[in-house]
Amino acid sequence: MSNFWDKLKTPVIGLAPMDGVTDAAFRYMVCKYSEPSVVMTEFTNVEGLARGAVKMLSMFIYHEIERPVVAQIYGTEVESYYKAAVMLASMGFDGIDINMGCPSNKVAARGSGAGLIKTPALAKKIVKAVQRGVKDWSEGINLEEAGIGDEIIAACGKMAAARQMMAKKSKRLEQAKKSRIFPGENSKRKLLPVSVKTRIGYDKNVAEEWTKHLLECEPANISMHGRTLKQMYTGRADWETLAAAAKLCKKAGISFMGNGDVSSMEDAKEKIEKYGLDGVLVGRATMGNPWFFGVKEPSVKDRLKAVAEHTKYFLEFLPNPHFVAIRKHLAWYCKGFEGAKELRVELMKVENLKDVERIVKNAKMNL
Repeated sequence: MSNFWDKLKTPVIGLAPMDGVTDAAFRYMVCKYSEPSVVMTEFTNVEGLARGAVKMLSMFIYHEIERPVVAQIYGTEVESYYKAAVMLASMGFDGIDINMGCPSNKVAARGSGAGLIKTPALAKKIVKAVQRGVKDWSEGINLEEAGIGDEIIAACGKMAAARQMMAKKSKRLEQAKKSRIFPGENSKRKLLPVSVKTRIGYDKNVAEEWTKHLLECEPANISMHGRTLKQMYTGRADWETLAAAAKLCKKAGISFMGNGDVSSMEDAKEKIEKYGLDGVLVGRATMGNPWFFGVKEPSVKDRLKAVAEHTKYFLEFLPNPHFVAIRKHLAWYCKGFEGAKELRVELMKVENLKDVERIVKNAKMNL
């Protein structure tokens, strides 16, 4: 088993998955300008994948400099999780994470995401199904034998070829190969680690009881957000509860990552030390800040350069992108300098790359 979670350099500080945020372009920017310990994709629905929704595969576009990169999935159908696991193992990911923490009503009300906290028996069946999928892949099963449709198989092949071409074009690939623990195309069959990202509870704190349920399945890692679903993102994350869950995981020999309200690298390191964690995942603090996992404090020029660069990667990496989706990312770069508010207003109206380049050019002239 290639369990990278146990081999990461400490302190482990990674990029948390965020729906509508951590797409291929965002993750590339983060890994280009800093070095998170691990990154995760946006969560993707297993039922759609199992039924041949080729368009969903765009959620799994990644670049070699992201390694170790983990594919995150969600849903409720056990057999669909199995198919998705085989599919993702074939795509060269370093691990697979099961989302049991999304607080969205659309997700949780259907029993997936944080809704699985209420059904631990189903949650355990799901973990075991994913573990069975990666095991079967490591032992030689092919996509067709796993019941995956021809269109998905063909699309996976095209994505692999595109990723190889993208890697060859990257000037940072050699540097990435030297600095990351699992470089290169993950073509060899190996038993991928299966992890879980969750919350401390649904409508009340049940973190210790819930953690014990998950530990029965022996996941490679548990990452936990310090709020219940009911809290969403209000109030403060409960790090004392996360510390108690971390103790249970440590006793079981399983790594534990905390999540919630981490504001800086210094804050991340302090929380890891104070609460006895293996590491933390950082989400909202990275928005508009691909430099988060590094030491450089970006200048206004750096931010303006990133606005244009992020737009180009968004158009290059994502198939048929809706340009409106990039606007929030561009606005997030505009903070902490004179004229940032006015620039945000302009960028929230852009329709194409030319608009972005024009606005950035004018902003640079006014520095």
